[in-house]
Amino acid sequence: MTALVLEELKKPLVQRERANLKPGSGEVVIQLKAAALNRRDYWIQQGLYPGVQPGIVPGSDGAGIVLQTGPGVDVSWRGREVLINPGLDWGNNPAVQSDHFQILGMPRDGTFASEVCVPVGQLHARPSHLNWLEAAALPLAALTAYRALFSQGRLQTGETVLITGIGGGVAGFALQFAVKAGATVWVTSSSPHKIQRAVEMGAQGGFDYSLPLWTNEFSKIAGSPNLVIDSAAGSGYRDLIHLAAPGARIVNYGATAGPPEKLDMFKVFWKQLRLTGTTMGSAGDFSGMLAFVEKHGIKPVIDAVFPLSDTNRALHQMATSPQFGKYVLKISE
Repeated sequence: MTALVLEELKKPLVQRERANLKPGSGEVVIQLKAAALNRRDYWIQQGLYPGVQPGIVPGSDGAGIVLQTGPGVDVSWRGREVLINPGLDWGNNPAVQSDHFQILGMPRDGTFASEVCVPVGQLHARPSHLNWLEAAALPLAALTAYRALFSQGRLQTGETVLITGIGGGVAGFALQFAVKAGATVWVTSSSPHKIQRAVEMGAQGGFDYSLPLWTNEFSKIAGSPNLVIDSAAGSGYRDLIHLAAPGARIVNYGATAGPPEKLDMFKVFWKQLRLTGTTMGSAGDFSGMLAFVEKHGIKPVIDAVFPLSDTNRALHQMATSPQFGKYVLKISE
């Protein structure tokens, strides 16, 4: 098998030939057709993710055909077209992941390879309306967006939603899901092009968060959001608290801009705000996400497709976040 290996932090991944994988008890080996990149993969390469160890094969998203089945796995799985839920060992509590929770691609070898080995319980049928590239683009980002909007954000039809930093995979799926759920959706970005793309996908409009008075413009045009989906936090978090409607929910799936400089607790308690964190999602969230995607015929937005051998170029480009949608790796025909 061919694999891209992180041999040294902050250095390009190295393509290596390894022995073909053998499934253990309860596991399957998948011949990958496509994989997709996430911001997590860039952070791992840069050593910015906790517990990174050289020698791993990154990659969380993947879709392909079951090649082998291990002991205890029904052989009828062989030959099935599947995509992978990359969240391992969530546990029995839907409210929070267990202490054993991990994400495929670190510490367990991931999908930047021609084969991957995973527990059979992580497999789901490839949605019939998606090709291999689209299926591979779905898992991590769509799961994160689904849980943020519905399980944690409790989105209701007719509500106003603000999605910050449109352009990334999770934000893009959140936009698609919220529109299909009957919400009125607004976005932020420092890129007019990304805002225009969001409008073409169903957003009402967008605002440049780099402008000093963007919140005033938002309030005049869009009112106050009932739900905010944010991945940045940082100094701009105070703007979200200021904008949020009374009783609103602010859900964070990341903090790329660091912690908030300060938290206006008066506004938080006086407006009865709910500040919520979210990470990936449970097995139930994943099944719910897939059902929602199939019901509404949702297709991932793919910015660019790379061969596996060009993964380092894709990772390098992610450093400046130029993409709108997902970067996908085509691994085999």
